[in-house]
Amino acid sequence: QVQLVESGGGLVQAGGSLRLSCAASGSIFSINDMGWYRQTPGKQRELVAGITSGGSTNYADSVKGRFTISRDNAKNTVYLLMNSLKPEDTAVYYCNARIRQLHTGYYEYWGQGTQVTVSS
Repeated sequence: QVQLVESGGGLVQAGGSLRLSCAASGSIFSINDMGWYRQTPGKQRELVAGITSGGSTNYADSVKGRFTISRDNAKNTVYLLMNSLKPEDTAVYYCNARIRQLHTGYYEYWGQGTQVTVSS
């Protein structure tokens, strides 16, 4: 009943930019924290950036100063603007959100993932 749909991944040269979007849909009462994670083969999924419902943000050290997370609460959408991309940013990026439906508590949801490939 709740879906997170990501878009915006693709292939880009080192130094380039991409913007990822993730829209939540379904029977949503409210959304708490939202964030972006990434995963490469053989490694654990890692937090890239997070944002609270009030707009406070946190970033992985490896992306600070290059990536910016933002959200549009009216659209139930979170964004990740990625600048100065490096080959080591290559990964599948996943959207994450804590969502409450009417008459329930908050549950964690994941998007299907979008591939970001940075060529050198």
